[in-house]
Amino acid sequence: MRTIYIVSALIALFILPFVVGEYYIEIGILFLINLILASSYRLITTSGDWSLSHVVLMGVGAYTTALLAKFQGWPFWATVLLGGLAAAVIGLAVVFPLLRTKGFGFFIGSFALGEFVRLTWVKFHFPFGGPRGMIGIPPIELGDIDFFDATPYYYVCLAFTLVSLLILYRIDISRTGKILKAIYADEDLTKCIGVNVARYRATAFAVSAFFAGIAGVLLAQRLGAIDPKNFDVNAMVYLVIWVVVGGVGTFWGPLIGVTVMMLIGEAARPLAEWRPLLFGGILILFLILMPGGLESLFPKLAALIAKLRGRNGSATKAREASE
Repeated sequence: MRTIYIVSALIALFILPFVVGEYYIEIGILFLINLILASSYRLITTSGDWSLSHVVLMGVGAYTTALLAKFQGWPFWATVLLGGLAAAVIGLAVVFPLLRTKGFGFFIGSFALGEFVRLTWVKFHFPFGGPRGMIGIPPIELGDIDFFDATPYYYVCLAFTLVSLLILYRIDISRTGKILKAIYADEDLTKCIGVNVARYRATAFAVSAFFAGIAGVLLAQRLGAIDPKNFDVNAMVYLVIWVVVGGVGTFWGPLIGVTVMMLIGEAARPLAEWRPLLFGGILILFLILMPGGLESLFPKLAALIAKLRGRNGSATKAREASE
C-alpha cells in the first residue's frame, strides 16, 4: 500500500506543471523546498533534540550561494553543494556548545546561537546587505533553458528534493538512524553500550544543516534576493508546526505535515491577518489531542480496516454456514 502511495505522489509531482497554472507551479517549488527543510529537521528530532536555528542554517546556504554568485560569478551548479557544506560547518559551530544540554536548554540555546548568526547578516551591510538583504542574485544558466520560467526551475527543485529525501530516508533506516532513535529512547543506556552520544548528536545536526543549506540555495536562486527576515523565528515556528502536525515518529510524518499545512495555508490566504492565529490554534490542538501527529492516525485506520474486514469475513462465513 505504501508503494502505491509513493508512486502516485511521484506521478502527481512530475505532471503538476502540465495541469496547473504558473502560480501553482511557484507554490509547488516552495512545497518541494519545504519538504527538504522539514525532512532534514526531523533528523535532529530523531535523537530527541529540538532546534530553533534550523531556518537560520537554511539562510546560511542562501547567503553562501548569493555571495559566491554575485561577487565571484560562480554558477549555481558550483554553489549548491558549497551552500550545504557552509551550513553544515556553521551547524557544527552551533551544536558544539549545546552538546552538554538537552531538552529545553538545547531548544533555547539553539535559538540564541541562531539569532547570533542571523543578526550578523543584519549588522553588516557589506557583504550581507544589512537589514535589506541582498538582491540581484544571478539566475541558473544551462544552455538555452530559461530558468526565469517556473517550470524548468520546478524540475530542478524536484530533482534535488528526490535525491535529498532518498538520502535522508537511507540514513533513517541505517545503523546511524537506529542509534539516534536509541539515544532518544534511553541516552544513558546507549552510552553504556559504548556509543559516543555526543558525536552522533553532532553528526545528525551537521547532516540536517547540510540539507537545510541545500533548501536555502534553492530558495535564494528562485527569489533572486534574500532578506534576513526570511529566516527569523517566525519562519522557524512554521517549520515546527509542520513537523508537529505531521509527526516525527516515522520518516513520512514531516512530509505529511508540510503537505497538509501548505494546503491549509493556501485555503486560508484570504484570511492573511488571521493565519498566525489559525496555525497557532492548530499547533495547540495537535499538542493536546494528537501529540503523535497525523501519522499516528494511519496505524489506527489500518487496525480499524482490518477489524471491519474481520467482521465482514466472519459474517460471510456465518451466512454461508447457515445456508
